[in-house]
Amino acid sequence: MTELRDRDPGELVQPIILRIDKEDPSSEDEGLSAVARAAVIAYLQDPQNPDWQQWASQAFAKSVRRANPKMFAKVLEMFPAQMVSEVGKAQAVGLPPLPAADLPKLIAKLQVSGTQLPKADEVLDAKINIVLNKSLDMSTGKAAAQAAHALFAWLAEAPAESVEAWLQSHAPVGIRHLPRKDFEQLSRQAAGPVIQDAGRTEIEPGSVTAFVMSKAS
Repeated sequence: MTELRDRDPGELVQPIILRIDKEDPSSEDEGLSAVARAAVIAYLQDPQNPDWQQWASQAFAKSVRRANPKMFAKVLEMFPAQMVSEVGKAQAVGLPPLPAADLPKLIAKLQVSGTQLPKADEVLDAKINIVLNKSLDMSTGKAAAQAAHALFAWLAEAPAESVEAWLQSHAPVGIRHLPRKDFEQLSRQAAGPVIQDAGRTEIEPGSVTAFVMSKAS
């Protein structure tokens, strides 16, 4: 989740739109998984797009926005080439990087703050799991952005064969929430970088938020 008013006008941001159905919502973990997958799927659809290189050279900025089913459908109409990430009841779509100060009106009016989904009753498990720092008490939107950061960081450093195997298995992503002590202990075995937040929203700058754990085959 990002606050665009604090950003350089020339900075690029990747919008990720999470469908929120108030009548039949997904669990929070389904939403987090769908958002993280949507972020990297958007990149993998068109990795040669020069905007991705510019975006990566800046701050990997992401803006997780929520949309009701009607508005989500309108987003898909505007960006018909983008693949939808589905996890359980959750749906999300990642867009290519766009200028932070000049987002399309449809995207700009979608809410960023206050996104919250009900906690999961069951653990969402996969070979690739995103571990989140439960002690920070992040909103669904904030946690989703951190999950997406962690998955991107893993993707950038993972061996090509590991990424290919993950994609061949339909790119499943599990979610774990651990208290600070357990989070810090397990982070020593992280499969990718441990994410530190810039502190633009909700939490203190430098807070450690998320990382990826990969199960052995």
